[in-house]
Amino acid sequence: MSLRTNTAAAAGTWQLGDLTVNRVGFGAMRLTGTEPFGGGVPRDRERSIGVLRRAVDLGVNHIDTAAFYFSATRSANELINRALAPYPEDLVITTKVWPGRDPSGGWWWAAPAQLRGQVEENLRQLGRDHLDVVNLRVPPSYRSSSIAEHFGVLAELREAGLIRHLGISNVTSDQLAEARAIAPVVCVQNPYGIGASSEDRAILRRCGELGLAFVPFFAIAGPGREAGPAAGDNEAVYAVARAHGVSIAQVRLAWTLQQGPHVLAIPGTGDLDHLAQNVAAAALRLSEEEMVRLTSLRPVG
Repeated sequence: MSLRTNTAAAAGTWQLGDLTVNRVGFGAMRLTGTEPFGGGVPRDRERSIGVLRRAVDLGVNHIDTAAFYFSATRSANELINRALAPYPEDLVITTKVWPGRDPSGGWWWAAPAQLRGQVEENLRQLGRDHLDVVNLRVPPSYRSSSIAEHFGVLAELREAGLIRHLGISNVTSDQLAEARAIAPVVCVQNPYGIGASSEDRAILRRCGELGLAFVPFFAIAGPGREAGPAAGDNEAVYAVARAHGVSIAQVRLAWTLQQGPHVLAIPGTGDLDHLAQNVAAAALRLSEEEMVRLTSLRPVG
């Protein structure tokens, strides 16, 4: 049966602290160019603005962004500001800090004392006087290290009123516990999708036990990460897509959303057709047998 175009509300809602969001949101990373972080060809500015406005029309009220989402001529935060300000009252904008990029696009990682500057950069670009949710995005090299000093700075900025709620990203279960001992955490944003490891599944379950939102990134791309989905996707995913008359991206999103009511999706695109498909996945329900079959898969390669 073909999947109709639906709104982002079809998958239900979840709380980010005291903020209610539809479980299908939007990731802004791909708004700036055909490849993330300055690669490829810059997106047409008006088209990206149109995608953002259409997302809101389709019920998206949770947008994930970052100041380091920019290309030579486009900034995701600036596009969001231009497209949506004055912002709808129910719109929640989530951003992230710790990584940064200099004007030439080179990457750097903020020291604790530099985090306030990154928060203020997001405030300026988005035209806000506070940020709804800020995730501390942890470097891969910190997987076994303490995040207390960095997270403590964000906790202070929350107390000062610059941030409403805090989250953490790319973390272990131990780092989640460490952060929660410092300040309330409303969400965990980690890579997750079909083929997730046992460690990834454990932190998803832990978030459910704690009543925290789990927000997977690369749910569609999988191990392809910023480069996008691998060309040789597993035949089982194609079979489920054919059975429902939908795309493999929609199957991957539906599988992700059915991992638990606390799981949010933030698929990103610069294309209106892909946006409509992503949002329509909110209404796609996979059978128990299909879920078991897909859950048993491991990433291609």
